[in-house]
Amino acid sequence: MAAMNAENQPHLTHLASDGSAMMVDVSEKRETTREATAQARVQTTVQVLQLLTEGGLPKGDALAVARVAGIMAAKKTPELIPLCHPLPLTKATVDFQLEDTSVVIEATVRTRGVTGVEMEALTAVSVAALSVYDMIKAVDKHAVITDVKVLAKSGGKSGDWSL
Repeated sequence: MAAMNAENQPHLTHLASDGSAMMVDVSEKRETTREATAQARVQTTVQVLQLLTEGGLPKGDALAVARVAGIMAAKKTPELIPLCHPLPLTKATVDFQLEDTSVVIEATVRTRGVTGVEMEALTAVSVAALSVYDMIKAVDKHAVITDVKVLAKSGGKSGDWSL
């Protein structure tokens, strides 16, 4: 559900009435358990996927590095995205599914707070995907990061949502 202004018209919550950027005031919002899951995809080659499963990449265990990078990124989201609120994260997971020619990355982030964790989940999968790319670029200079998106969110007044 989109945020509404006084005239019940959809509006961007991070813009003040004069059009300047602002951090949304969440001080009156109710604290709830909030969770978001996001996904990204790294398209690569069959040969690279074989190296990933066999641990044969020149830089080492790409998925282990990417998992830690994604979790760290979720925790650093307010330092990277200027108008995000700092949140006490209670969970951050990053998982991988190897397909024929891609690595699918999924992150789930949870908090008990007054605002959602979609940005943290998106940041986690984005940085994990960048880490996979960094780890495989020596053997696949044509790898592509695609399909970064929120899959689901829960908690808060707008309720649960999923693709």
